[in-house]
Amino acid sequence: MSIWKYANPLKFMGWTGPVVVPVSVLAAICILTGTIWGFFFTPDDYRMGASVKIIYIHVPSAMMAINAWAMMLVASLIWLVRRHHVSALAARAAAPVGVVMTLIALITGAIWGQPMWGTWWAWDPRLTSFLILLLFYIGYLAMWQAIENPDTAADLTSVLCLVGSVFAILSRYAVNFWNQGLHQGASLSLDAEENVSDVFWQPLVLTIVGFVLLFVALVLIRTRTEIRARRLYAVSARERMNDA
Repeated sequence: MSIWKYANPLKFMGWTGPVVVPVSVLAAICILTGTIWGFFFTPDDYRMGASVKIIYIHVPSAMMAINAWAMMLVASLIWLVRRHHVSALAARAAAPVGVVMTLIALITGAIWGQPMWGTWWAWDPRLTSFLILLLFYIGYLAMWQAIENPDTAADLTSVLCLVGSVFAILSRYAVNFWNQGLHQGASLSLDAEENVSDVFWQPLVLTIVGFVLLFVALVLIRTRTEIRARRLYAVSARERMNDA
């Protein structure tokens, strides 16, 4: 049985309809539980004080900002290779969610960084690559809006997504590439010495799961909307041809 049949617009609309609500509910439960647990039932850090608790928003949003672009990359490659329209629409649907996640990560990072570093912004490798990633997100969305033909727009935005993936990788591994910079290392790591304490780690994992589920729900909802918009575009184009 081929998995590609689920990329058919009719099949996609059929199986995603019943999935959206439960995924959204689970996302809300995980995010609310994790943030309430983290903000109100964990101690202050001995170095960072209460400011460390912004980790429950900053880390999940930063992870999803990068992973949203990764998902767009995979969907764009599928479009370029197999020409499945749903994959191109899914990439387009994920971009605004990625923009919001990137903005949240930058804003919460500034709020967290100010008391720690004494400044709201520094041209740190990871911060700079995140800012560039945001510009790529905006450019990606602008290209979709600027090109009228949907297939041409999908082709060009897919190429842009490939180029922007370099900066998504840089933003993920900037601290590993450059030892200089103010930004700390990973909060979650296979290296036990780099992990945050268990008292912070457990609610953090819960909020990360919530953000992942929220991303899935929003992308499904937006992809369904994009499919409906594409149908309207096709009907309108057909009517224009008949009138001509």
